Amino acid sequence: MSPKLKRLSGKEVLSILAKFGFSVHAQKGSHVKLRRTSPSGTIQTLTIVMHDELDIGTLHAIFRQASRFVPEEQLRGEFYSE
Repeated sequence: MSPKLKRLSGKEVLSILAKFGFSVHAQKGSHVKLRRTSPSGTIQTLTIVMHDELDIGTLHAIFRQASRFVPEEQLRGEFYSE
């Protein structure tokens, strides 16, 4: 059986991404911009929504975006149930 995305809130996604060095940079309404600086000096930005429960498609999009900056193997345990 393939792993399924967990049902997460925006707050839970924020705390997951904080483990990887992202912090809140700006907020407009329910959209929060997270930012971190990579070891090479590149600024990396992600945007998430702070809803009580994120849609599966939204979670998948956030996972895909975060995978550009954080190895997918490290993120998978946080976003998917085994």
